[in-house]
Amino acid sequence: MSNIATNLKYLRKKKGHTQQQFADLMEIKRSLVGAYEEDRAEPKYELLKKFASHYELTMDELVNEKIDDKWKPSPKGDSSSVRILSITVNDEDRENIELVPVKASAGYLNGYADPDYISELPKFRLPIFKQGTYRAFELKGDSMLPLQPGTIIVSEYVENWFDIKPAQTYIVISKTEGIVYKRIAHKFKEDKGLKLLSDNKTYDSYWINTTDILEIWKAKAFISTDFPEPTPEPTLETLTSMMAQMQKAISGIKSDDKIN
Repeated sequence: MSNIATNLKYLRKKKGHTQQQFADLMEIKRSLVGAYEEDRAEPKYELLKKFASHYELTMDELVNEKIDDKWKPSPKGDSSSVRILSITVNDEDRENIELVPVKASAGYLNGYADPDYISELPKFRLPIFKQGTYRAFELKGDSMLPLQPGTIIVSEYVENWFDIKPAQTYIVISKTEGIVYKRIAHKFKEDKGLKLLSDNKTYDSYWINTTDILEIWKAKAFISTDFPEPTPEPTLETLTSMMAQMQKAISGIKSDDKIN
């Protein structure tokens, strides 16, 4: 059962606002505030999002948690924290894979939890993915070469951020960076967030704060029209370089043996 009514009333009074003052802040009629607090009506998605932002809460917390003097917010990386995830299903009641193209990236940051927005995205299915919730994202930029811009990354939703594995790749959606495909440097750290790495070493690593992260999806497959080039025949130069590296490694091993 929704806790919107009692939560709105509690939060408004805790801030010391009258219904009229809160209505003025939210740019709505006072009668609507009364209707929401008396559970005679529920705010629509955009207004609910505005309420949550005003009180520095997630929409899940505002809707589902019972907020009172004893309530404490759960860290977003905690598996007990609930996040809104909108999905679509086909005629057989099986989940679709929704595609987020580059041109829809900005809209996704606002509509990722809106069922109406998600329902408008292109959809497809892949028989190799029979269980789980998947979404596909189109890459932009060259930070993850050799994967080219335009590559489609098919990813599985990560419910518990503490399940993230270092050195693997994920789609990370955040308020500050938008939608990015990166390699994760380490396990999720609740107090710091995530350190993201690019496979293209010309790009620097950087941190995403926990409070900025909206969603995380684990990369499971990619779809690309760019086929890999064949491995070139070894040249005298490359063979010489390989031999030199082997000799250096062997010398290092011998030195270690002498020390031991």
